[in-house]
Amino acid sequence: MEKTNSKILTISFAVAAFLAGLTISLLIKAFAGAFGIVARFADSDIVRHGLPVAVGFVVFAVLQFNPKVLAWGEDVVTEVRKVVWPSRKDTTAMTIACVVMVLISSVIISSFDLISGFFINFLMK
Repeated sequence: MEKTNSKILTISFAVAAFLAGLTISLLIKAFAGAFGIVARFADSDIVRHGLPVAVGFVVFAVLQFNPKVLAWGEDVVTEVRKVVWPSRKDTTAMTIACVVMVLISSVIISSFDLISGFFINFLMK
C-alpha cells in the first residue's frame, strides 16, 4: 500500500508541477502583451521557455522531497480510499432529481421575470 500511495503522490506532484509551469507560461504571455518591460524579457527564450520549466521542477522538488508534504499527502490518499462512493443507480437517481429541480426552478424564475417585465412595461406606458 505504501508503494501505491507513493506512486499516486508522485503523479499528483508531477501534475501540480506541470500546472505551475503552464500557469507561469500563460502569465508571461499575458503580461508581455500588457507591459513593455515584460515583453522585452519575454523575447528571451530563457524567460519564455526556461522559467516555466524551472518553476515546474522547483515545485515538483519542493513537493516530492518535503517530509511534511509527503506525510500530508499520505494522509489524504488514505482518507480518500476510505470514501464510500455512491452506486451507479444512486448517482443516476440524484442526477435526474437535480436536473428536474433545475428545470422547475428555471420555469419559476422565468415566469417571475416575464410577469415582472410585463408589469414594468405596463407601468412605463
